Amino acid sequence: MMTPLRLLLLGLSFAATLSAANPDKPNLIYILADDLGWGDVGFNGNTFVKTPALDRIAADGVRMERFYAQAASCSPTRASAMTGRNGHRFGIPRANNGHLKFEERSLGEFLQDHGYTTGHFGKWHLGTLTETRLDANRGGKPHGVGHYAPPWDHGFDVSFVTESKVPTWDPMIRPIDAPKTYWAPKTPDADPADWTAYGTYYWTGPDQVATENLNGANSRVIMDRVIPFIDDAVENEQPFLAMVWFHTPHLPVVAGEEYTSLYSDLTPFEQHYYGSITAMDEQVGRLRERLEALGQWENTILIFGSDNGPETIDHSDDQPAAGSAGPFRGRKRFILEGGVRVPGIVSWPNGLGDLKESALPFVTTDVLPSMVNLLEGQGTDAGVMPIDGTDALSLLRSGKTHRPKVIPYEFVKQLSLIDNEWKLYSDDLGETYRLYNVVEDPTETRDFALEYPQRVRAMRLHLEAWRESTRRSAAGADYR
Repeated sequence: MMTPLRLLLLGLSFAATLSAANPDKPNLIYILADDLGWGDVGFNGNTFVKTPALDRIAADGVRMERFYAQAASCSPTRASAMTGRNGHRFGIPRANNGHLKFEERSLGEFLQDHGYTTGHFGKWHLGTLTETRLDANRGGKPHGVGHYAPPWDHGFDVSFVTESKVPTWDPMIRPIDAPKTYWAPKTPDADPADWTAYGTYYWTGPDQVATENLNGANSRVIMDRVIPFIDDAVENEQPFLAMVWFHTPHLPVVAGEEYTSLYSDLTPFEQHYYGSITAMDEQVGRLRERLEALGQWENTILIFGSDNGPETIDHSDDQPAAGSAGPFRGRKRFILEGGVRVPGIVSWPNGLGDLKESALPFVTTDVLPSMVNLLEGQGTDAGVMPIDGTDALSLLRSGKTHRPKVIPYEFVKQLSLIDNEWKLYSDDLGETYRLYNVVEDPTETRDFALEYPQRVRAMRLHLEAWRESTRRSAAGADYR
C-alpha cells in the first residue's frame, strides 16, 4: 500500500516526465486564421481590437514582421502549409479548386512517421469530405466527388473539420434571408421558421457528422475538440501536431453580445467582425493556459498566421470589408503586400531563446521543410519532389533575416517574386513588371524597374523558370 508521501512523489515524477517529454521532438501547433488582415491584431499596432492572448504570445515569442501566405486566397495557402509546395504544382491554384492529391506527402504523414499523433481541427478546404451527402461548396455534388480528399486519408489521426466556411457563431445555422456579411445570433425566442441549416457540416471521419456541442462561438466549438486531443497526447507521452484552422474572420461574421458589446462605438458589421476576432483570441489564450498546465508550453512550436489578407466587399481593391491590411496596398485576391503579408507569430520557448522580433521573410511553405530538418538533420531533402519552402526555423534560431530561397507567386493574372528586400510584380501575367523594395518602401509606391533593369531581368527569368517547373509538376512529372 502506497503512503500519501509516495503517491505525492509519484505524481511529481509523472508531472516532470510530462514536462520534459520528447525534448527532441517538440510539439507543433499551427493556428491559421481565415482572412485576418495584417492590421487586425493588437501586436501589429491596432489600438482598438482586443487580442490580449495573441499579443502576449507575440511579446513572449517572435513577432514576424514579414510573415507571408503563399497565396492571396484560402486553399492554395493551406495546400502550401500542408506540403511545403506551391498549390500550382498539384492543381490547387485558387480556392475551391482541385484537392490534396494522395501522391503528396502531407505534414501530418511526415510527423506520423516520426511518432507524432496528429489532429486537424476547423477549416480543411483541401478537398471534399463526403461523396454521398450534399455539403458545403462541393461535397456530395457530381463535380465534387472526384475531389474527395479528407484529412483522415492524409495523415491525421483525429479530425473535426468542415470543407469550407461556416458562420463564426452557431456555425450550423443561418437566417432564411441571410446576407453574406453578418447577422445577429439566434435568440431563444426566435421563430424556428426564420432559420435554416447553413449547409456545411463538421466531419469527424468517413460518413461521420458531428451533432453535439455546435452552438455559440465557433472558435470555442473548435477548441473544445483541440484540448482533449492534446490531453490524450500528453497522457500517452506522444509528441503531437495540432492544426487549428479557425474560420474567423471569414464572412459571414457573427458574434455574441458579450463580444459585440466590446465594440459598441463601431458599426454593426464591425462589431461582429472584431467581436469574432476577440472570441478567437480568447480560445488561443485558453489553449496556452492548458499547455502551461500540462507542462508543454516550453517544448511546443506554435505558429500563428492567416491564409491571406482581409476580404473585400465586391472583390475590388477599393471596397474593403471591415478588416485592415495595415499600411499595405492590396487585400485578399491581390499579391501586393496587403493580400499576402499577414499577422504572424512563431513561439518556441525552448528553441528560440530571447529573440523577440524578426524581419525574416517567413512563408507558409516553410513549415514542412523546417520540421523535416529539425527532426532529420540539416540539409535533409523533404522528398524527391520539388519543395518551394525552406528551413526558416533554423534561420530564425540563428537570428538571420535573409532567406536562401525566393518566394514566388502566381494568382489569376498576377505574378510576383520576393527575393528578400526586392519584389518583382506584374498584374498582366508578365507583359510588364514593376520592381519594389519592400523593406525601404513596404507600401509599394516606388517602382525601381527602370533603375535596375538587370535585377528585373534576373528575377523575371527566375520566375519564368519556376512557372515552367510548376507546369511540369502539374503534368505529373514529380510523381514519376
